[in-house]
Amino acid sequence: FSQQKFTIDYPITNTMKFSLFATAAFAAVPAAAEIYLKEQFNDEGWKDRWTVSTEWKDAADLGEWVRTAGEFYSDESDTGIKTGTDFRFYGLSAPLAKPFNSSNGKDLVIQYSVKHEQGIDCGGAYIKLLPGKGFDAAKFGGDTPYSVMFGPDICGANKRTHVILHSNPKDENLLIEKDIHCEKDKFSHLYTLVVRTDNTFEVFVDNKSVRSGKLEDAFDFLYPKEIEDTSQSKPEDWVDERMIVDSADTKPAGYDDIPQEIADPDSSKPDDWDDEDDGEWEPPMVDNPDYKGAWAQPKIPNPAYEYDPTMYAVCKDECTQVGFEIWQVKAGTIFDDIIITDSLEEAQKFAEDTFFKKKDGEKAMFDEIQKANAPADDEMPPMDMGGMDMGDFSLDDDDDDFDAMGDEF
Repeated sequence: FSQQKFTIDYPITNTMKFSLFATAAFAAVPAAAEIYLKEQFNDEGWKDRWTVSTEWKDAADLGEWVRTAGEFYSDESDTGIKTGTDFRFYGLSAPLAKPFNSSNGKDLVIQYSVKHEQGIDCGGAYIKLLPGKGFDAAKFGGDTPYSVMFGPDICGANKRTHVILHSNPKDENLLIEKDIHCEKDKFSHLYTLVVRTDNTFEVFVDNKSVRSGKLEDAFDFLYPKEIEDTSQSKPEDWVDERMIVDSADTKPAGYDDIPQEIADPDSSKPDDWDDEDDGEWEPPMVDNPDYKGAWAQPKIPNPAYEYDPTMYAVCKDECTQVGFEIWQVKAGTIFDDIIITDSLEEAQKFAEDTFFKKKDGEKAMFDEIQKANAPADDEMPPMDMGGMDMGDFSLDDDDDDFDAMGDEF
């Protein structure tokens, strides 16, 4: 909530004018952003703030969450939580500081960082925003109702950033129709989703916009404007054939007497060869003047179509929880710097104070580790000479050893 300074020229002779000016200036000050959750996992108290889904699966199927800065980092004290066991399910949730209600006419911003330090091969890394009605943190899992699912999901060649939003009129979750690319390298990346009250959305990766548009264009929120007119049927005299026989063209005289092939004068006919008849003559084809194209069912206005001005209201009845519910083949993903707010500016400021402060240092330490682990020139493995040593050969021009090499290779 920033203070603003106003310059006033004295003397003021019109008090009403000053009053209106001051009122307009006050109205121009933006409302303070609401922060519903902010988590950096920099202390062991995260275990008190978050609940592991211990009753979602059998204990043997659940992986362990580990607080760590990872193998390479900018600041060792800047930690996140990591998936710690291969071939396991992971469930974890936390309550928001206060419920988020879309009916209050506020934008929704979800932002967090993902670091696939292990070089992920197959697994999810998405976050969910959840309604609070009947929510059981210990049982939170894949079947728990949710309002938003957002973030990267990778398996083999398939890699996408999920954006799934809840539709209240349809009472179902809608997947974005066109896939959004996600990052797959070992470094931290920042994922941001904005759902605005003007029924638009935007997705950022590392604070760069990678997809934006109208909700109705990217998701199946609305019923189609037109539907097929089932009272109409295909006319019996409808012509589907694009081409017809050209009746003006007749078979040329002697056509059937022309062989399809002639004998190769340079070859002789095999003794066991059987002659084949010429193919049946077919007249050339021309455009059909009666052709109307493939018949399509006529369309009529859809009585069920209605524009929904509240498509953005994914948390119409309040969202109260945020959580991770994922499966990973190779564990090692680190989650960090989560913020749920109603202000993109607030989320970007948080990113500057967290993600972007450590981004370059993380890369620098990774490069140092790579350089330190690189083999020195004198540690390079010897060339395979097939059991021979270069000492076996002389460089004298009249030596026969090179002739012998020709026999070897």
